[in-house]
Amino acid sequence: MAIPPSGDQIRQTFLDFYVKKAHQHLPSASLVPEDPTVLLTIAGMLQFKPIFLGQRQAEVPRATTAQKCIRTNDIENVGRTARHHTFFEMLGNFSFGDYFKEDAIAWAWELSTQVLNLPKERLVVSVFETDDEAYAIWRDRIGVPETHVRRMGEADNFWESGPTGPCGPCSEIYYDFHPERGDQDIDLEDDSRFIEFYNLVFMQYNRDAAGDLTPLAKQNIDTGMGLERVAQILQGKPNNYETDLIFPIIEAVSKLTGLPYEAADETQKTSYKVIGDHVRAVTHLIADGVVASNLGRGYILRRLIRRLVRHGRLLGLEQPFAAQVAERAIALMEGIYPNLRDREKTIKDALAQEEQQFLKTLERGEKLLAEEIAKLTQQTQALIPGAVAFKLFATFGFPVELTEEIAAEQGFTVDLAGYDVAMREHAGISNAQEEIDLTQQSDLKKLSARAEATVFRGYGTTQAQATVTDLFVDEQQASQAQAGDQVKLVLSETPFYAESGGQVGDRGYLTGPDLLVWIDDVQKEANTFVHQGRIQEGVLKQGEMVKAQVDRACRRRAQANHSATHLLQAALKHQVDAEISQAGSLVTFDRLRFDFNLNRAITADELRLVEAQVNTWIAEAHGAEVAEMPIAAAKAKGATAMFGEKYGDTVRVVDFPGVSMELCGGIHVSNTAEIGVFKIISESGISAGVRRIEAVSGPAVLDYLNVREAVVKDLSDRFKAKPEEIGDRVTALQMELKTTQKALEAAQSELAIAKSDSLLSQAQALGRFKILVAQLNGVDPKSLQIAAERLLQKLGDTGAVVLGSALDDGKVSLVAAFTPSVNEVGPQAGQFIGKIAQICGGGGGGRPNFAQAGGRDASKLPEAIDSAQQQLEAALGEY
Repeated sequence: MAIPPSGDQIRQTFLDFYVKKAHQHLPSASLVPEDPTVLLTIAGMLQFKPIFLGQRQAEVPRATTAQKCIRTNDIENVGRTARHHTFFEMLGNFSFGDYFKEDAIAWAWELSTQVLNLPKERLVVSVFETDDEAYAIWRDRIGVPETHVRRMGEADNFWESGPTGPCGPCSEIYYDFHPERGDQDIDLEDDSRFIEFYNLVFMQYNRDAAGDLTPLAKQNIDTGMGLERVAQILQGKPNNYETDLIFPIIEAVSKLTGLPYEAADETQKTSYKVIGDHVRAVTHLIADGVVASNLGRGYILRRLIRRLVRHGRLLGLEQPFAAQVAERAIALMEGIYPNLRDREKTIKDALAQEEQQFLKTLERGEKLLAEEIAKLTQQTQALIPGAVAFKLFATFGFPVELTEEIAAEQGFTVDLAGYDVAMREHAGISNAQEEIDLTQQSDLKKLSARAEATVFRGYGTTQAQATVTDLFVDEQQASQAQAGDQVKLVLSETPFYAESGGQVGDRGYLTGPDLLVWIDDVQKEANTFVHQGRIQEGVLKQGEMVKAQVDRACRRRAQANHSATHLLQAALKHQVDAEISQAGSLVTFDRLRFDFNLNRAITADELRLVEAQVNTWIAEAHGAEVAEMPIAAAKAKGATAMFGEKYGDTVRVVDFPGVSMELCGGIHVSNTAEIGVFKIISESGISAGVRRIEAVSGPAVLDYLNVREAVVKDLSDRFKAKPEEIGDRVTALQMELKTTQKALEAAQSELAIAKSDSLLSQAQALGRFKILVAQLNGVDPKSLQIAAERLLQKLGDTGAVVLGSALDDGKVSLVAAFTPSVNEVGPQAGQFIGKIAQICGGGGGGRPNFAQAGGRDASKLPEAIDSAQQQLEAALGEY
């Protein structure tokens, strides 16, 4: 019996097959896409979206890829069905206006039957119900029997990018697990019998706003073969999880639990599968630069980590385990995705930190949810309040989807509408989009889709003669514009740098006969530089020749800050941690910002060393060496690349020899001495595992110091002290203020006591109890507490005191003090005062004998005091 191919062999077989068919093998794109309309890479075609839209010319006519993807829209099915995943690999072959249906179908069949050796009689294909062309190719050229070619409707076999735009019919290949059931009335939606493993999209039409279809000038092919599904078929496994792509991870988990997968029950097997799937997903997400957070893709990462941690708990894993299991995932996939091993430390550190953080609150959160479910069970209700779900999220770190999942396991649902209300009151959460809309384009993208590529001259000059090739006024194309108009325009060539790589676009102006146009920003869309600004004088016409001039002062500032950013990263690696990697940056004319991965704060001493190191390199006057080279050569030389950034085959390398070497398309100084000086302004954490340094360089340092000097001079004048004496003077004032504050609090307490003593005559006898309910305005909460305790002491063992005070800021302070004898017959101070505070729009609580509360509406205090009086009379009057 032949040994079935491994998942790695299947992947390589696919790629080799299409390389032999003249396809260029391109690398997988990052899971963090360039497309701002999609949070994560969810399909193999996503990296080619600009080509399909006509925004970018294809560099090759044919391509083949193995693309890593993540989808979470059906996460609840992961581990429960045979083939649902969050992380999966999509093998694809693509044609950009080259071959079309006949070749795509023929090659898909050849690969499936002659290379992967799938039995022809087990394959069934589907076509769009009106696609007679595809039907004829399958039947007449390929020779598939009519009983194995099924016509299906638009919902299943017609691909569209959105309401308008590129679209076309699909054809899919299915594998039949049970051919013995016969060919009559085949139902391809029967998951127990069929699995779709290869999808061919024939992108041949454009749909307009009226819904009419017209043939595209260039027809494209977009295909996808699910690696995990093909592995299940070829390896003869009952589900994708038991293939060699995932099962080794499951085995690593089973070694930790001591429970073999084969001996597990179905619930335990589901947990094993969830962990096997999610570990692959989170490992790749972290490797591609995603950081766990409560927003966007960071929320997806956190949700997946916490879900796999919980399933580990269900299998009896009480201690952190994710980082250990991630090692198995890295080992399985590093051959095709080498960045996993490169980022090993970051991956394991991030998983360990996130898991440890969640474990601190997981048990308490599970307990709260169990108590809520038990309470609802007694009340014969099955809906968990949204406020409880929100508390689980905000306090215990439970993503609401996790709460839903746990609740569903016991037959409960979650009030998501109520959860959303609670969430909106605090903070919003971004959820991933699970569709690719090729029609969702910004105005700049629409402009650049038809514009010629802009020739950039800015590396060598700050001025150039150019033609205005496109002109827009108020987002509408125009033939001319006049003084006062806001314009967007494209030049045939430009010295202006367009915003990219964290560096802002240049400023400057355009001139011509009686013409002046101020340019305040330049954006880059595809290969087009879009200049934005205002016409100051004259009339600008499309097709006109103008002189483009960059503001040299702004350019020098941006150059200094960008080069300083490179030196800063090198200094952080040198002085703090060699594993530090860039997580983002911003380079403007007046400052720079550098975000980096580090799981701790940088100490003050380390910051001083980093700053000193950068200034040393500046003083040493290192010359810049800039060159373009193949990306493989750049990496071989040790050039630093930003994780998640997409680079072409040829890259630009900015090298300050012996100091810093990075892949960068930005504008830089020719020598570090041109930076002048570097000053760190702040260092802070912006999310889990990510730190941020803000700094200034060059002339901006002088601006920064001038502001600080003005502040110091003002303080010196106010304190009548020398600059070096200001610290001592402030300390003395703080001590003086503290002493005065204590004296004031003592005076307020004495006043409150004096006021409270005058209230004793208002005490009311109720049977054997004495109650005193009164309003004592202008008394702060602490003094109100002292007054209540003193009054209770004077009322004796059967006393109950409730006091309220309207404060100067319009808020309310309330206090209740009850003796044990009052508690014995019912009233508890905490519960009592909490309900009273609700009248004033507040809340609170405390112990049975003493509690405090607050409110936001002082106008309701008299009503609250009256209610307290009535409730105490009702509770104690019968005794």
